[in-house]
Amino acid sequence: MSSAIQVLNEAAIERYSRQLLLRELGEAGQLQLTQAQVAVVGCGGLGVPAALYLGAAGVGRLTLIDPDRVALDNLNRQVAYRTDEVGLAKAKVLTQRILELNPTVEVSARQESLDSQSMRDLLSRADVVLECSDDPVTKFLVNDFCVGEGIGLVVGGAVGLVGQVVTIPRGAACYRCLFVAPPASPGQTCREAGVLGPLVGMIGSLQALEAIKLISGIGRETGGRLLDFDAVTARWREVRFPLDPTCSAHQEGLGRQRP
Repeated sequence: MSSAIQVLNEAAIERYSRQLLLRELGEAGQLQLTQAQVAVVGCGGLGVPAALYLGAAGVGRLTLIDPDRVALDNLNRQVAYRTDEVGLAKAKVLTQRILELNPTVEVSARQESLDSQSMRDLLSRADVVLECSDDPVTKFLVNDFCVGEGIGLVVGGAVGLVGQVVTIPRGAACYRCLFVAPPASPGQTCREAGVLGPLVGMIGSLQALEAIKLISGIGRETGGRLLDFDAVTARWREVRFPLDPTCSAHQEGLGRQRP
């Protein structure tokens, strides 16, 4: 994290006053947010609420990564975009929405796909990465990179009426420890199975919350658990899982993590 900002000015104190009142956060935690860099992979149903809440909370630098453009069938759930913005680049429109909300943060729009070639350029400077795409292969690529580089990661997913979040602090059990590898045959996406807008809003907001906790140190260690939400019953289920010593992501990352 950058150490350039050491004291909050009067405008920042007023803007973040409700957060500063929190004993668990306070000025020290707010300064950590202000100095942090977060990358958001995917500016769709999960990435929109996640990025908006991170920008509003005062995360100093955000990188938004998505190659797609706004489509009419996005608008039931991707609530940062307007009907007259159909056809525009999602990353650029979402950048504008965040800056309208909080012009004190830095936001970089990267209208490109994330792959093994672009990963280091797009993610290496982040303190935390939010994986908000709907592609299982991308989730594993991002997981392996973040584990190897010692970058905190929050993975989200939602389809139909079910959503999931996995938070991966540095050195903790990871997405590959839990699922091992992408499925041999891709499961249904939102395009095939559908999804409700409020569900992705909940999951994306939880991803933002988990990122803020990783940056500021709020709460207990959140690694090694999957949070699964059933929208029909409105119930959460917690699944605990251990770090797998044979996990390839951890094996490849040995000796390469950040100090």
